[in-house]
Amino acid sequence: MAEHDNTLELLAPAKNADFGIEAINHGADSVYIGGPSFGARAGAGNTVADIERLVNHAHRFNARVLVALNTILRDDELEAAAQLVRYAYEAGADALIVQDMGLLELDLPPIQLHASTQCDIRTPQKARFLQDVGFSQMVLARELSLEQIEAVARQTTATLEFFIHGALCVSYSGQCHLSQARTGRSANRGDCSQACRLPYDLSDAQGRAIARNSHLLSLKDNNQTDNLAALIDAGIRSFKIEGRLKDLSYVKNITAHYRQRLDTIIDGSSHYRRSSSGHCTFFFAPRPEKTFNRGATDYFLRERRSDIGAFDSPKFVGERIGTVTRLDRNSFEIATPLPLNNGDGLTYFNSENELTGLRINTAERAGSGYRLFPSLTEGKLPADLRPGTTVYRNHDQDFERQLEKKSAERRIALRMRLEEADAGFALHVEDDSGIAATATLTHAKEAAQNPERALVALRENLGKLGNTIYSAESIELALSAPWFIPASALNALRREAVEALDAARKAAWQRPPRRTAVTPPVHYPGDALTYLGNVYNKSARAFYEKHGVKLIEPAFESGQENVSAAGEISLMITKHCLRYSFNLCPKQVKGIRPDPLILTNGNDKLTLRFDCKPCEMHVLGRPGKRQTIPLQRR
Repeated sequence: MAEHDNTLELLAPAKNADFGIEAINHGADSVYIGGPSFGARAGAGNTVADIERLVNHAHRFNARVLVALNTILRDDELEAAAQLVRYAYEAGADALIVQDMGLLELDLPPIQLHASTQCDIRTPQKARFLQDVGFSQMVLARELSLEQIEAVARQTTATLEFFIHGALCVSYSGQCHLSQARTGRSANRGDCSQACRLPYDLSDAQGRAIARNSHLLSLKDNNQTDNLAALIDAGIRSFKIEGRLKDLSYVKNITAHYRQRLDTIIDGSSHYRRSSSGHCTFFFAPRPEKTFNRGATDYFLRERRSDIGAFDSPKFVGERIGTVTRLDRNSFEIATPLPLNNGDGLTYFNSENELTGLRINTAERAGSGYRLFPSLTEGKLPADLRPGTTVYRNHDQDFERQLEKKSAERRIALRMRLEEADAGFALHVEDDSGIAATATLTHAKEAAQNPERALVALRENLGKLGNTIYSAESIELALSAPWFIPASALNALRREAVEALDAARKAAWQRPPRRTAVTPPVHYPGDALTYLGNVYNKSARAFYEKHGVKLIEPAFESGQENVSAAGEISLMITKHCLRYSFNLCPKQVKGIRPDPLILTNGNDKLTLRFDCKPCEMHVLGRPGKRQTIPLQRR
């Protein structure tokens, strides 16, 4: 394996600056945030001023801010994107997350480049190519196994990043055009309509039903809690949480959860260290199952698993709490060992197997469970709520209230030493990374009337760091006698020393450098790019031509004829295999080969074809609704 840095980074999502600040407070070493435009979440844009505000907070802890500019761009958008990069750089952003290689052909500031998940990095060759053209960090495809990650790590010294939590795209990222084909909304341009979360019927080519009204392309959520050590051993150094559209309680809860898990690994090893400063104190117990999830899977990390689908519902079902035992006119009773609260949100599956929700107004203890008074529709309980119904909780009011308040505190440990100076006293402060500052106080050396009390007062006043980001790890009184120093003077000395340390830490911060591209330009691992290469502008075309690609099809979004000439094309390529899910795989049952299968949603039909060598499923369909913006050639 190539030599990799021993710093471990927890990378959290930031819907906006306030969310990003809380992610930092809850232990993130870095956060990623969208700019005003061109981010892969159209609903998560932020002003440059907001990015600067987040940067100022993050850098106090030596944490980084990564700006996501990870959509494919039209020719008429290139200059605006380049200007946005310049603004983000001036605001202090540390790195740019990109998908469109056309950006590398523009006049950009020397900001570090990170390869987005849409770059679809599955092979050592692709990773090494991206490293050699100037990428310092890259997020690997979520479908990779530990062995495949190790293979990539052996071929690159770039920082390898991996998603450890959150929603899973069923398709290889950047290789899904289902939304664009069906609605004209491009996933590669940050506007996915999430067709994969719809219910479908599944049948064979003869029309025989295999499954009905199930969310067959919807996956459980990623959860690598138990695989962090294995990922580190495989070469991962950045651990990424999905969720730039998730709410604040999710960001707090999930960031805190993985901060604790990574800290346990780091504290138990002399080899690894955190990539930012400070330690967190949490005022709640992180519980990943309490915030939005569709169930949990570690996906393909330890090879193929059978139970990765969230076929019943793409929504947050919640934790199972018990069963209904009795119904009254406006209330019902439930047997459960768990405490329930006024304001809890409950769910259950109705007679049509659809997820239904209830909000509890009042929860009263009753026997071995609770009597619950929910919000009613037309003064009645739902007709399909019956004794024996299994009930789940997807909103724990007590837990959410904990997260609504201040739920974490992050502080940097200081060593403080008060000593005598020629004209009075000096306070020396040093942080946990060795950065130091000194402040002096001109004051006469007066003997204290109560020496023991004076020493206690000196320590107490020096340790009053509550309104700062610091905490006193040690306080040394290097004095020849217990001198009297008025509290007001000592407080002013402490404030001056802390301000000087803040300035020293800010001056010491170094923005990570841009990796220099290898010269002469390295060859792309392949001579041709189909529409799956997502080449949408002339700069991207120039980039790939410079790197030896001879045949370049325009992006699917361009609407060019060579994309649609074949009739049905791959709108999605995925490791998720419905033949495997329904025990129809030839590797499971000899002699069986139902190919193709058909997915149906209303009048919309999709053909499933199976490529068994790489173990992939192709979702085929007609190109449908596409923008018709031509790719300009040089």
